[in-house]
Amino acid sequence: MSTPFEGFGSLVFNEEEMKDRLPKPVYDSWKKTVLNEGTLDRTTADAIAHAMKRWALENGATHFTHWFQPMTGGTAEKHDAFVEPDANGMPIARFSGKMLIKGEPDASSFPSGGLRATFEARGYTYWDVTSPVFIREEVLCIPTVFVSYNGEALDRKEPLLKSLSALSAAATKVVNVLGDREVKSCRISVGLEQEYFLIDKKFYDQRIDLKLTGRTLFGTPATKGQELDDHYFGSIPMRVKDFMKDVNEQLWKLGIYAKTEHNEVAPGQFELAPIFSEGNIAVDQNQITMDILRKTAEKHGLACLLHEKPFDGINGSGKHNNYSITTDNGQNLFDPGRKPADNIRFLTFICAFIKAVDEYSLLLRMSASCTGNDHRLGANEAPPAIISIYLGSYIEDILYSLAQGKSAPLKKAGEDFNPVAGLAYIPHDNTDRNRTSPVAFTGNKFEFRMLGSSMSASFPNTVLSSIMAESLNEIYEQLKGIKYLQDVREKSLDICRTIIHDHKRILFSGDGYSDEWVKEAKRRGLPNVRSFIESVEVLKDKKIVHLFTSLGVYSEKELEANRRILEEQYDRMMDIEVRTMLEMTRKDVLPAMSAEYHFYQEMQGPKAPKFAAKRVSQLAELVDGTYESVDRMTSLWKEACSEKDDYLCGKKIYDTVVPEMAELRKYIDRYEEIASRNFYHLPLYEDMLFSL
Repeated sequence: MSTPFEGFGSLVFNEEEMKDRLPKPVYDSWKKTVLNEGTLDRTTADAIAHAMKRWALENGATHFTHWFQPMTGGTAEKHDAFVEPDANGMPIARFSGKMLIKGEPDASSFPSGGLRATFEARGYTYWDVTSPVFIREEVLCIPTVFVSYNGEALDRKEPLLKSLSALSAAATKVVNVLGDREVKSCRISVGLEQEYFLIDKKFYDQRIDLKLTGRTLFGTPATKGQELDDHYFGSIPMRVKDFMKDVNEQLWKLGIYAKTEHNEVAPGQFELAPIFSEGNIAVDQNQITMDILRKTAEKHGLACLLHEKPFDGINGSGKHNNYSITTDNGQNLFDPGRKPADNIRFLTFICAFIKAVDEYSLLLRMSASCTGNDHRLGANEAPPAIISIYLGSYIEDILYSLAQGKSAPLKKAGEDFNPVAGLAYIPHDNTDRNRTSPVAFTGNKFEFRMLGSSMSASFPNTVLSSIMAESLNEIYEQLKGIKYLQDVREKSLDICRTIIHDHKRILFSGDGYSDEWVKEAKRRGLPNVRSFIESVEVLKDKKIVHLFTSLGVYSEKELEANRRILEEQYDRMMDIEVRTMLEMTRKDVLPAMSAEYHFYQEMQGPKAPKFAAKRVSQLAELVDGTYESVDRMTSLWKEACSEKDDYLCGKKIYDTVVPEMAELRKYIDRYEEIASRNFYHLPLYEDMLFSL
């Protein structure tokens, strides 16, 4: 009897498939390359390409592509057919090692931030041997990095791979010096929870703001929202269940362990969460997942909205990044463990993380930022824009007691926490959860909750791995050279004491949504950056430049390019939003307002109902107010765009244009509250959110 999981991983050229299809010397050579212990020669690459081609053809693939992640935040691909003519002009399937390893797409139209001029079109893709090849829609997809002619990174994957290499080296040294000499390498384990909205496609097609910007630029909240908490974990609508079944089957065939699915807090909102996987692969799989969600929704007559805040007045969507560090023999370095020595290692890595987050909180905030996330961060469904770490009272008590040289009671009766002689077992579930915290410890991992739902998770994990690598390197420098292991462990605890004393300001276990926390954070000296465009400036900071350049993750030139690209993206996204809002106001809203105004005006007379006169007055005020707001917004937009510098332009947009967009929205939303459907034809929130 067949099961839904029999085809699991059938569209992935994974390690098992390679082991089965490749000669052992070829497989061993590939394996050494993955472990960074060797490189592929041409003969080996040709053998792998031949086996890969045969497997792809057997599974119905007709084309191949180098699948890469340019600095647009999405993915890119150029398809080439396997078919070529032989010497007699007859079709044959050809795929060489050179085709597998290297591609040359035209790079002229991708964001480069000044790394190359527009006329310099060369860009190169190189196979990322650590991420498995897969088949999507009859195309063999080869995950690759994307670099310029001079070797600068034009993508998000290459810096991520470099940060993972830096972290592995740093974490391995610390683990070794603390007594575990068997560990040869470390990696990150990442689980990405993906939130999204589903609405009926017919409503999506009628809203150009959704089609062009991903969010509704105006709209009155429905008479029922999420206030009854009845959607969260509720019964999944059958139409959505069919969609989820289709999504799961596609993900499982691609070897993605889609595990959890449920209704989220807001009406029309849902979540999909996979099982954790190696960080680079998890990021790739999340990009695949978002693409499958969008395309599968269309097949079911739905539209999948990945924007962070598609509807005002109800919860927006995030992407929770669960992050841990594991050794090559399967140990989780954020797991408290069951032995005293494990506890010392656990405390060392926890403290390294605390230090890293406090010293680079601005960079971490920026890594989770995008234009859409400005509408979500700090609202009552998302973490605040202020970075803090939630450890829970139990772990905090242990750390504070350690810092003060005191004993802290453990949950097991009769056991004491001795910060020098040894540590007793720390329970795995040692605390409740705090969903208001941007960075929360959840037993054996940290959940970075700030990411926007539409974003690539590549840069946030690059940042997390880079700041941890630096923190661990600094700890190792203090531990290396100490002769006896017991002295190493005692020194490690001394280092933890210093870190807790110096960085305790970042620890907060209270309500991150409260006004009191904003005041308290200011008193502690924690930064509170209001917007994405402001956060980007951190990439100019000399400390940030040194972090990335010293680890070999980014060059100074690449960081400058990234900053320029992000500033330009903000300006262009806001340009689209402003022009879309003006177009909808002029072509949809004002004509409806005016038509309804004339309708009630024609009712004027001795026998006209008093209501008509009142409605005429209301509509006249709204029409005038809307026209005036449109004029102000147009003027402010032109003034902002006159700035030649992208950052100054973006800052002026945020400070002047965005508030005027909110003002224009007030007039349109007030009209929606009273508008007759005979005149106003745009789908309302209640149409879009409650049609499933």
